[in-house]
Amino acid sequence: MLWVPSAAALLAYAAAVLLGERRTEAAGPGAAPRRALIAGWIAHALAIVVDMAGIGSPISGARFGFAPALSATLWLVIAVYAVESRWVPLPGVRRWLGLLGAAAVVLAAIFPGEFRPKAVSAWAPLHWALGIASYGLFGAAVLHAVMLDTAERRMRSNLRAASRTGMPLLQLERLTFQFVTAGFALLSATLLLGWWFTNPWRWDHKATLSVLGWIVFAGLLIGRQLLGWRGRHAIRWLYAGALLLLLAYVGSRFVFEVVLHRTVA
Repeated sequence: MLWVPSAAALLAYAAAVLLGERRTEAAGPGAAPRRALIAGWIAHALAIVVDMAGIGSPISGARFGFAPALSATLWLVIAVYAVESRWVPLPGVRRWLGLLGAAAVVLAAIFPGEFRPKAVSAWAPLHWALGIASYGLFGAAVLHAVMLDTAERRMRSNLRAASRTGMPLLQLERLTFQFVTAGFALLSATLLLGWWFTNPWRWDHKATLSVLGWIVFAGLLIGRQLLGWRGRHAIRWLYAGALLLLLAYVGSRFVFEVVLHRTVA
């Protein structure tokens, strides 16, 4: 049953990538590609629900893994773009998100995750939800950081080209760190909740890399607040923290599920 919404999402994302930015009097520029992206986002949501809930499978219980986690993260990033692009033009972003969304759907269909008939704790679903939400917010922060870095590079070579981001640089930077702050708050809640219901606490790859990512983001926010970190220096810290979080769950689970073929808690 998973292939139906996955195929619909894949087709819609492909349309969002391939359709041009033609202007129509009724809908304005880029309306058709944006609608295709939103249609893919809706079908993508259905695919995530079918996959994680194990709908249509003879085995009962929730299903999770590195690919569903990555898929849900990208779905949240696209949701942020869909809302933000209503008010601010974000040229060039739609096609990249369409490509990434399509790749995430295909990956989740190939690696749908492992069944978990019984959660380790009644708080585990909230722990997973907070973790995925923090991933999505940090993903949105990385997206805006890439736009900010690109705009600054263009500004150095061509002042006129910097305006193509569709958003003033200071506003883009402020929005980037608003996402970082919100993601850090959710990541903190995720780690505290995991520490609270996990007995005993295990310093495995996931926990160690997650805590290291938390430390990097804490350092970034402190450095920005007290030392005025901005520009490429701050963006490097953001990229480093995001990479650690990506390796923490998606990376470690990929190794266990695909490389080692081992079941982990």
